Amino acid sequence: MNNWAQISLLLFICAILKAQSARTTRKDDTSVGRRKAQAESIKYCLFKGPSPNKEICCFTPNKAVTLETCGFNTSHPLVAIVHGWTLDGMYESWIWKMAAALKVRRKNINVLVIDWLTLAHQHYPIAVKNTRIVGQEIANLLDWLEEFFGFPKGKVHLIGYSLGAHVSGFAGNYITGTNRIGRITGLDPAGPLFEGMSSTERLSPDDANFVDAVHTFTQEHIGLSVGINQPVAHYDFYPNGGTIQPGCHLKHMYSHIAQYGILGITETVKCAHERSVHLFIDSLLNEDKQIVGYWCNDLSTFNKGTCLSCRKNRCNTLGYNIKKVRTQRSKKMYFKTRANMPYKVYHYQFKIRFINHMEHNILEPSLTVSLFGTEGDAENLPIKLVESITTNKTYSFLIHTDVNIGDLMLLKFKWENPVAWTNLWKTVQTYFQWGQNHLNPELIVRKIRIKAGETQHKVTFCPSNIDMHLQPAQEKKFVRCVSDRSRKRHRRISI
Repeated sequence: MNNWAQISLLLFICAILKAQSARTTRKDDTSVGRRKAQAESIKYCLFKGPSPNKEICCFTPNKAVTLETCGFNTSHPLVAIVHGWTLDGMYESWIWKMAAALKVRRKNINVLVIDWLTLAHQHYPIAVKNTRIVGQEIANLLDWLEEFFGFPKGKVHLIGYSLGAHVSGFAGNYITGTNRIGRITGLDPAGPLFEGMSSTERLSPDDANFVDAVHTFTQEHIGLSVGINQPVAHYDFYPNGGTIQPGCHLKHMYSHIAQYGILGITETVKCAHERSVHLFIDSLLNEDKQIVGYWCNDLSTFNKGTCLSCRKNRCNTLGYNIKKVRTQRSKKMYFKTRANMPYKVYHYQFKIRFINHMEHNILEPSLTVSLFGTEGDAENLPIKLVESITTNKTYSFLIHTDVNIGDLMLLKFKWENPVAWTNLWKTVQTYFQWGQNHLNPELIVRKIRIKAGETQHKVTFCPSNIDMHLQPAQEKKFVRCVSDRSRKRHRRISI
């Protein structure tokens, strides 16, 4: 079976109907009566609280008494949740989880759920066409709130998932007057029929005072990806590179089936796409574990650990508590996550100058590192080298831990000894015993420089003894260098 067979339902529909995309731009010949019916099919419901019955109160735009009856508070900001395309015409459970998280964590807030299920439960190209209709109606609603209640658009935050992200963008594009929507958050904005389009045909930074987006499922198949890959915001976050997410690979389908039954197949399909939603909810529920993204040109550069800088707005917080800094061009932000909530991990850049005594040989050692800090430990973390070790050269790479280990005090650096290496060198040494010391692969490591992304602290480690040579199956301890410890004591005295 093809590895992507399980997501064929979604991607097959998108691929087959892509040829029909030209139809979505033809002149709208919808009758006035039909257009009115489409507008009336959209429901606006204020979320009152996370009770078992999901207490909501729906109102009718342009009928002030219905909004007042629902308890809309003009002194509180408005956060509106906009869902995406639907295969079954039903609400997805994440909507209520997000609404509840917003209401619990931000009590003085109006939480609005925008229901466009009737227009979203269509063939994908038709649902794409309907995004403009829904966006126009949301814009009309916000214009009315400002004109009738004096409620400023700057206090509005639209959170759109998948197609809902582009709906939110169109709403920002269609509003009248000089005031713009305060913020739009796009959660894995839909890719098919939007990728590569101009800024007026999709979500873009021009649609609100501040726009942020999270891209979690941009892995392409037959030229399409479920989520859009191109930047569409002031800050575009790409967790784990944005292509696929931990725990969402097809190999996890059996665990999803064990948890959800036959629906586990559907859960596997939407796992990475919907991860964007849960990352945002995570930012509300786990405020002590806020995720930080780092500005970087691409994933391969980020994996070298060279982008862990927070100078000049080079890092920012993911989710609800993001620093709303407008930028002239989109910033692509990268970070790693766990497979489950809370998703936060801790990033470290390791810079090591290796000296390879086998000057004419290229080494690709299997290296691990164990970190020991004031708050905890993280052991046997694999070091993923992005290039082979040749001669005297400094290498940089990224390490991340699931737990906060506090201030780093000690590390153990190990060259793992695969069975193949063992057998090879035993054979070589049998025939060339006279030169065995020169035949053993060996690296010299004098110092290890580490930068913690979350704290921006830098520290240098030196070998705990004078022996700096590292061979297969050996482990070396490194402690803070004397000069580094002296600087730390000096800072404490100065404080």
